Amino acid sequence: MEHSIEHKPKLTAKAACLPVFLLFLLAATCGFGSEPARKTIVVLGDSIASGYGVDLGEAFPGLLQERIDRKNLPYEIVNAGVSGDTTASGVRRMPWLLRRKMDVLLIELGGNDGLRGIAPEETRSNLEKIIDLAREKNPAVRIVLAGMQMPQNMGEDYTSKFRDVFPTVAKEKKTHLIPFVLEGIGGKAEFNQEDRIHPNPAGHRIVADNIWVVLEPMLEEPAKPQQRDGDGKRPQPPR
Repeated sequence: MEHSIEHKPKLTAKAACLPVFLLFLLAATCGFGSEPARKTIVVLGDSIASGYGVDLGEAFPGLLQERIDRKNLPYEIVNAGVSGDTTASGVRRMPWLLRRKMDVLLIELGGNDGLRGIAPEETRSNLEKIIDLAREKNPAVRIVLAGMQMPQNMGEDYTSKFRDVFPTVAKEKKTHLIPFVLEGIGGKAEFNQEDRIHPNPAGHRIVADNIWVVLEPMLEEPAKPQQRDGDGKRPQPPR
């Protein structure tokens, strides 16, 4: 989130998922044409994904990797979270991220848009661009969109329009949706750091729970061929 633009997460614990720079170091070593043994889940996020204020292994991407490993699912999470990123930043980063195939894209962006008062229409447009770029590169990519909400002090009109961006994009772009990624922790001191914005380790466990409800059944199902409805759109995935 925006509060952490100039800060980095603590690096005292071993990351439980692969940082994005290591992904491309690995790709350079093995060659982009080689097929990885495990499929890749890219988490395109902001300071929440990057683990601001907590050890990397305590942030939700690392916790998700632990759950994936316990279930012996053939997926590896690449943490592409960058503190301070907005949806516009995500659009700019996509061409680089798409240098290697991604099988699942989890989009955890938008919080900094809201904190900066960026027009919801712009946030929506950027999220749609991210999804379109991913599908242009790999039509079979499965996409999960993490919904975000703003506190009421941003004004009723703004918070309502902002909240509606995520289900609207998910419906129109036929993606999986996490209704509110911070459900159960937003504004609660026991689950957040002193800034009341970034989750503490207990909060990250709840974030992982919120995501896992959507992600787990998707990963346990074989990827289906991309078919089109009669109107030429992709079919709606299960919620």
